[in-house]
Amino acid sequence: MLYLKRIKMALIELEEMEFHAFHGCFKEERIVGNSFIVNISFEAKTDIAELSDNINDTINYQIIYSIIKEEMAIPSHLLEHVCKRILDRIKKQFSEIETARVKVSKMNPPLGGKMRSVSVSLNY
Repeated sequence: MLYLKRIKMALIELEEMEFHAFHGCFKEERIVGNSFIVNISFEAKTDIAELSDNINDTINYQIIYSIIKEEMAIPSHLLEHVCKRILDRIKKQFSEIETARVKVSKMNPPLGGKMRSVSVSLNY
């Protein structure tokens, strides 16, 4: 009988990152901008970093934040497009990330009624 060794994965989350950005289909949104909240979670092996206590042995959260900040600064019509760009950059930079989920929320969207936010989430 074949036994597979279970690989331990860590779930790492950067939560409630706030940005002012210019995403939206309406001209006014692309001029005035809006507040956005971004959350990302990802799984990666961290067994070496758990023992070494060395940032070079894990995913540097500052780099993840910088990628998200850069992508949020590029105006898009759709939140789906923003999410895909963020995930594509993270996949390219960190091949050791097994799975990732990003959620971008537009606060107080101009949809004709009172609403806290509208959100799009994408996974890989």
